[in-house]
Amino acid sequence: MDLRYPIGKFDWHAPVDAASRPQCIARIAEAPGRFREAVRGLDDRQLDTPYRPQGWTVRQVIHHVPDSHMNCFVRWRLALTEDEPAVKPYDEAKWAELHDARTAPVEVSLRLLECLHDRWVNLMGAMSAKDFERRYRHPEIGAIDLNTVLAGYAWHCRHHESHITALRQRMGWE
Repeated sequence: MDLRYPIGKFDWHAPVDAASRPQCIARIAEAPGRFREAVRGLDDRQLDTPYRPQGWTVRQVIHHVPDSHMNCFVRWRLALTEDEPAVKPYDEAKWAELHDARTAPVEVSLRLLECLHDRWVNLMGAMSAKDFERRYRHPEIGAIDLNTVLAGYAWHCRHHESHITALRQRMGWE
């Protein structure tokens, strides 16, 4: 198994079937609880263990997810309120090295993720099929519609949850 991509890579250019939308929204809705369960019972030593050689620690992964999803949520709202807005990428590796990402209790980011996903799922529940076709322009990916963004972030939840659960299994932390 590739420890960096335990569930495989996401293809941002592959077509996304709109029929998968409910499943993807459900994945976003359940992700905070799944992350909470993934780290349940881990002590600071375990939280500060990299999920792979030269990889982030479990703590950094937990803090990364709401960092990434907050960026996505803002981009999502821009796509709904502007015509194909250009969005700015961020250096996730540098963000993961900031003091809070290396030291803050994971509970802070778990609560943030719960609130953020509650808001996001609420917004998605009011969107029409046409709304999910709205796009933003990412400088590294190009124009991307919200159906694809949704599928990508549903994958992102599973991707990082798998980093943690696979590490737990390898280390016998079950």
